[in-house]
Amino acid sequence: MNSAGSRRRPDYKIQLSHATGVVQQAGSESKEGPSTTTASLAESLLAAEKRALEMIADGASLTDILDHVCTSIDAQTSPSITSILLMDADGQKLWPSAGPRVPQDWARAISPLPVAPDTGLCGTAAFLKTRVIVPDVATEPIWREEYRQVALKNGIRAAWSQPILTKDNQVLGTFAIYSSEARMPMREDLALVEAAGHIALIAIERQRSQAALALALEKIKMNEESLRLLVDTIPGLVVTTTPAGEIEHLNRQVLEYFDKTPEELANWRISDAIHPDDLPLTIAAFTRSIQTGEPYEVEHHLRRADGVYRWFHARGLALRDREGSIVRWYYLLTDVDDRRRAEEALRKSEALLHEAQRLARTGSWSWNVLSGRVVSSPENARIYDFQPNEDSAAPEVYFQRIHPDHRERIREVFQTCVVEKTDYQADYPIVLLDGSVKYIHATGHPTLNKSGDLIEFFGTTVDVTEQHGARAALQTAFEQIKAEETELRRMADAIASYIYVLRPDGTALYANQTLLDYTGLTLEDVQREDQRARVFHPEDLERLREERQGAFACGKPFELEQRALGKDGNYRWFLVRYNPLRDDQGNIIRWYATGMDIEDRKRAEERMRDENLALREQIDQAFMFEEIVGSSPALQTVLSSIVKVAPTDSTVLITGETGTGKELIARAIHKHSRRSGQAFISVNCASIPSSLIASELFGHEKGAFTGAMQRRQGRFEMAHSGTIFLDEVGDLPAETQITLLRVLQERQFERVGGNLTLTTDVRVIAATNRDLTEAIAAGRFRADLFYRLNVFPIEVPPLRKRKEDIPMLVEYFVKRYAEKVGKHVCKIDKNTLERCQSYAWPGNIRELQNIVERSVILGSGDTFWIDKAWLASPEPTRVELPGPLLDTLQNQEKEIIETALAECKGKVAGPGGAAAKLGIPRSTLDSKIKQLKIKKHRFISE
Repeated sequence: MNSAGSRRRPDYKIQLSHATGVVQQAGSESKEGPSTTTASLAESLLAAEKRALEMIADGASLTDILDHVCTSIDAQTSPSITSILLMDADGQKLWPSAGPRVPQDWARAISPLPVAPDTGLCGTAAFLKTRVIVPDVATEPIWREEYRQVALKNGIRAAWSQPILTKDNQVLGTFAIYSSEARMPMREDLALVEAAGHIALIAIERQRSQAALALALEKIKMNEESLRLLVDTIPGLVVTTTPAGEIEHLNRQVLEYFDKTPEELANWRISDAIHPDDLPLTIAAFTRSIQTGEPYEVEHHLRRADGVYRWFHARGLALRDREGSIVRWYYLLTDVDDRRRAEEALRKSEALLHEAQRLARTGSWSWNVLSGRVVSSPENARIYDFQPNEDSAAPEVYFQRIHPDHRERIREVFQTCVVEKTDYQADYPIVLLDGSVKYIHATGHPTLNKSGDLIEFFGTTVDVTEQHGARAALQTAFEQIKAEETELRRMADAIASYIYVLRPDGTALYANQTLLDYTGLTLEDVQREDQRARVFHPEDLERLREERQGAFACGKPFELEQRALGKDGNYRWFLVRYNPLRDDQGNIIRWYATGMDIEDRKRAEERMRDENLALREQIDQAFMFEEIVGSSPALQTVLSSIVKVAPTDSTVLITGETGTGKELIARAIHKHSRRSGQAFISVNCASIPSSLIASELFGHEKGAFTGAMQRRQGRFEMAHSGTIFLDEVGDLPAETQITLLRVLQERQFERVGGNLTLTTDVRVIAATNRDLTEAIAAGRFRADLFYRLNVFPIEVPPLRKRKEDIPMLVEYFVKRYAEKVGKHVCKIDKNTLERCQSYAWPGNIRELQNIVERSVILGSGDTFWIDKAWLASPEPTRVELPGPLLDTLQNQEKEIIETALAECKGKVAGPGGAAAKLGIPRSTLDSKIKQLKIKKHRFISE
């Protein structure tokens, strides 16, 4: 059917597929019907066209205009109906767009309608781009069956369609008339179709033009916004002015930088926008450019919104029309503050470089291969003693300065480096104009381009004249030292001690003959890397390696105990002391180690250790198996805590009043712990002077302080693997608190006067009768140490809160001390027990124990009793105060603080402040000043 359609000419009517359908050239006439169009029809068409144009002018929608066209034609063709279909954007289908009287079933059936030669009417007309006439839908072969039944059902028997074509022959849509009877169209029908198509064409093209115009305006608006955004995002300040220099536009960066309105910036000549020092030059350059039209370019300071002036480079160019007249000025101001600062820094850097070269007696130079010229730094010219009239850019003048005996050698070395493009290095003497000689160390590095060609040599010249003289003197000194070293070795070989000389890293350089005789090694054997593995006991290797490395890194004298293998195959204990030898700069150049045989001492220590173990067992039997006496609920709570915490290694803080038996609790914890087989070391921190407490806890080295005649182990070392009990821990000095905190955190410490870090494995149990929280607030105790100690707190109740235990305790102590003094006590006086239970016992169990012991000693007979006078509480002597106690204390406190502030001129903190003078923390003093309402500012000197 396509091929048949393609063979038909559009100049006359043609039958399609042997049917009655006709394809007719647009504008040709049908032979059926009347041959003329009436005047009334023409007037109606003109009216319809006029109304359509008015609707277009009024901005009516395309649908409304096309509906008006169909309604106008419907009035002329009734009962026939009209419709307009518009081409889809893809050009492959048509969509019903107008036709108020078109049946809905038919409209739905052809939504959309394919553009093809066999779709019957509009689709064929759009495909062929010419008018199509279908006299009878029922018999028309090109009318697809899927459309035929719907058309006949809706009363469509005949139809003719006119394509709506642009002047470029582009199909915009179709106009169709549907008849309710089978017939050929009359001339008037065809005229209506053609006229309606013309009106629809005008409406469609006008609508498309308006849409294209709106799109163009939108693009212009978007381009304008893009241009404005581009200007606002330029990394600089953009300004446009009129030809006379009046501001027209400022980009966003200008407004943000100055934080001023355009009106304020328009008066820049009299504002602070430009630094006063730069304003006259800026006005002059601006005025000259406006008057002459020459480009404007200047650098000046601009004041930022925060008051800071920054350097800007301003450049302005004129925009001219075709006649060359200036229509606008464009200015770009770029922030060059960083560049100016960098330039200033570069100038300072160059000056510093020249000064550094002068001080280091090091000059720099560069040789350009193409030009053959040398650029020399001022210091380089000074080294070669160039005169003002000499051409220091010529390479030959440098070679002429070289001593004749070395000139050709240096020239050959340099030429070789040039040819091979390698680094240059040479040492040679130069002869100055006055005949004096300098010694030079010269270096150079080649610079290559991408092709690998040499383009430049850059190098340095160092005046080493002094070093050359020093080197000669040093060589003489070395020879002398070598002779002295030989003599010293002879002396060392004659010494009976074991002597090592080591490098800074600890490797052996020398061993005296005594050591070689003991080990049976040669000096070469000693210098081997594996000599320690061959000599040291296998059990000591790892320990010695770690301790030596740490000590060598520290760089301080240290000593180690180790076992060394003798040539007889037996190991002996040695104490080896290491001392560093430093040069004038403090760098270690040698380690000297001397060994002393301590085998006999170690054996004696082992015997003493065995005796100590036996002694500890006796102490355990005497004290550690004592039961904690009592069955009161308060005591049972404490015992429950002991059972829970003893198997762990947690730190325990025992609190309670004095004499409540805190150490007994600590011993019970140790006895029931995994460390019960090890030592339990008790330390009363309050009984040791603050100057000796650190030595007592952590030990000291020989000579650490006056009276330290030998090394002593501290309590932490003695308690290793066991338990240490720190009684009255609240009395520790501040510096000792810091060391104890480190032990609790890292399990490490050093002996007083020592630098060797020791590791300890010890459980810490602390006790105090003080309120540590109050001590923390007063600055006497560290909060971080408190939290480390207070892992598992146990509060021991005072005796007055466990009165039900007093009879049992009295019986226990009576029995104990009666056996001790050899007396026989059978019973306890009832009145004595009543007095004991009614007494407050401020000294707690310790007071009870002392009173029982005293009564046993003084008593006679088999009945125990206590003198009631011993249990009477003494009345304290009252001191008459001038006022209430609190007011008196506050007044005294205020007077002391004000006196300190006056002496320190109102200064609170620092070495010369009132806090240091009073010996209290600054935070405590600030709190007191606020609490006592002291005005410290009146003490500040004017």
